[in-house]
Amino acid sequence: MLQIRYMNTQLSRAKESRAAIQRIHTAMRHLFIRGHYKPLGASGDAMIQALLTIRPEIYGSIIDDERVELEGFLYIFQRLPIGIEECNNIKLISREGFEDSNFPAIVPDKRRRNCYRVDKDQMLIEMTRGRSDIYDVLTHLTFMYMEAEKIRKNSMNSKGVVKSEWIRLEEIIDMEKKGQEFNKERAYSYLSTILGRTFEETLEASKKFDNAKHVNSLFHIVYWLGKKSFEEYNGKTPREISFSSSLRERVGFHTYGEQWAEKIKDHLIQANFHERPLHIVSSNPHSLMNMLFGQVALKKEFPKLGAIDIAMELSKSGNGKLRDKVSSYALKHGMIEISDDSGSNIYAQLFDTSKIDNAVLNKALDLDLKEHDCPVIFNMDYAFGEQAFETMDELLKPIETKDAKLPMNVASVSVMGKAGILMGGKGDIMIPNAHIFEGSADNYPFVNDFNLEDFKDQGSLVLEGSMVTVLGTSLSNKDILRYFLKSSWKAIGVEMEGAHYQKAIQAASMIRKNISTDVKVRYAYYASDNPLESGQTLASGSLGISGVRPTYLIAKNILRAILK
Repeated sequence: MLQIRYMNTQLSRAKESRAAIQRIHTAMRHLFIRGHYKPLGASGDAMIQALLTIRPEIYGSIIDDERVELEGFLYIFQRLPIGIEECNNIKLISREGFEDSNFPAIVPDKRRRNCYRVDKDQMLIEMTRGRSDIYDVLTHLTFMYMEAEKIRKNSMNSKGVVKSEWIRLEEIIDMEKKGQEFNKERAYSYLSTILGRTFEETLEASKKFDNAKHVNSLFHIVYWLGKKSFEEYNGKTPREISFSSSLRERVGFHTYGEQWAEKIKDHLIQANFHERPLHIVSSNPHSLMNMLFGQVALKKEFPKLGAIDIAMELSKSGNGKLRDKVSSYALKHGMIEISDDSGSNIYAQLFDTSKIDNAVLNKALDLDLKEHDCPVIFNMDYAFGEQAFETMDELLKPIETKDAKLPMNVASVSVMGKAGILMGGKGDIMIPNAHIFEGSADNYPFVNDFNLEDFKDQGSLVLEGSMVTVLGTSLSNKDILRYFLKSSWKAIGVEMEGAHYQKAIQAASMIRKNISTDVKVRYAYYASDNPLESGQTLASGSLGISGVRPTYLIAKNILRAILK
């Protein structure tokens, strides 16, 4: 009986959370159309309440009235522009010419987007990756303001009088600004009171912030968030989030994806690649290059190592010169780099396999190729959420010239992604046979050209089943994930792009007939973490060396499937 009650509670929490996800997205769409809102006003309250209902795993202690969430803090500030905590006005914009201004671009360490500090009060954040990017930022900002309120409340006593710890923090910030020394342990003691955390927790978190790139100190962030919260509380300057008219006009119209795809197609035409078999790959910028060229480029340095072992060496932080050597060799032997100037922030590569010796391919990929049809491999860096549909949809459209429309000779589309695994651990591999799009009735079953046998006896646990494409990294909890795992969905993992890619592929092949219906589709994901165990969902950080091997196993299998 107790077990049944527990399961019913879990299902209720999952249902409640999924409904809250829909509410938060509805609220975001409404505010986006409106053009501006106060995050702590009546308009922003719907988002706050929805987040409190969801209780996202990466926001940890969000529902605690006193304890400020420190891991979640570090996560969002690595993805938001440095100094955002000092600004009253945050404006989300499209690409509007600021890249050519004298405002220096601020690029967060963990998210590729240009941001601009206009003055002491205003921060502009460039949104060129679609709705997913906008929702991602708004969720982080909502969480930031919620925690700022905790900081203010913790800095006041029951009578509304400012505590001495806040006054001391102000003094510390002034000393930090002037470069003066201060008693760190005393400072951590004051800070721990304001954060509602132990001295030990505060000390550990401060060290993480100090070691993070392009992030201010925890002292600085807490002070400015508290200061701005006090100002609004006392009826002075309110905080506001707004959206430029240009951004509101362009979202949903594939503006940046179209520009990006046109540049790719121009390269295909210029290189006379457009009639040859084209294999599209979505992966990182180094896996295919290192697999194809690592051994031959570094034969003197690593004469006895295989392609994957060399990749492991190239992944080490101190081997930048070796990586440069591989890149230089690749550019001389069939690789073409395509930089992005559209704003999509998706770097791309073309590989002309006719310029790669069969002996090199055979050695790297354990093949016995005597001849092949010299395909062209196009590799695009990872898209973000809904941007995957925008870029793939535009890429698969025919090439338009002055004289004709030339259909894309696409032979296969392969996606190597990072996902949270629901039964397994970091570094394991998932082979999906369907994508379930969370929050919608859209489901995409497909025939995956990969199967379990392709990854047999290669050192990783390999699972096969359906994958859930979630709406954002910040909108998930264990109850939702358990629902997808334990229900008839029997999902094996969660990610953000699969359904969007498949939607574009099926539309291009089955409806628009822009590409062949026989196009091969391959999806394989490596596990960043098990969110049911770690609570980190898709927000988990770098896999480190444990993630290198499965990444290159997938890359190797993609290349083998293309060439054999």
